[in-house]
Amino acid sequence: MSEQEAGLRARLVTVGVELLATRGVQALSLREIARAAGVSHGAPRRYFPTHASLLSAIARQGFTDLAEQAEQAVGGSAADPRARLMALGRAYLAFAAEHSGMFELMFRHDLLENSGLGLRETSLPLFDALVGLVAEARPASAAGPGARIVAGALWANLHGIAQLWGWGSLRLASGADDVDALLAAALDAHLGPAAP
Repeated sequence: MSEQEAGLRARLVTVGVELLATRGVQALSLREIARAAGVSHGAPRRYFPTHASLLSAIARQGFTDLAEQAEQAVGGSAADPRARLMALGRAYLAFAAEHSGMFELMFRHDLLENSGLGLRETSLPLFDALVGLVAEARPASAAGPGARIVAGALWANLHGIAQLWGWGSLRLASGADDVDALLAAALDAHLGPAAP
């Protein structure tokens, strides 16, 4: 692929990210991305054989950005694993609030192509980091499901908090002023109460 072709391919992804930020997932038709990029409506097909492959490249950028934010929140911290989980949860919820269109696309596997685009390679390390922190934070005597299952349940809980908070439902139902109390309750539910 020539430098010019690589530049146009990157431009299509960048335009997709911008459309997500301003108009949401519904704006991500091939025709609309091409129009916003200033190219013919057939041009994206030269670089992305399917609509799903272009959406997947856009979602991959979202996973990269989320991983960077999570690393900044957690990385290098000497804090205990539970505090790092709290920081990771805050980063996840902040990303969902600040990038709601991207957040929706990233987890819409009905719209994405999972093979050949590095989507799994970009998204799984973040989940693996969550698994590692859960394993560190759980008491050594913990019985029941393994860290991977507990991390999956915690992630589902975080995702639900992100969605319901974004829609305003959770704030109304819980009376919470911010997500920290909900995040702490989720950690308690999945890991047991914090040590005094």
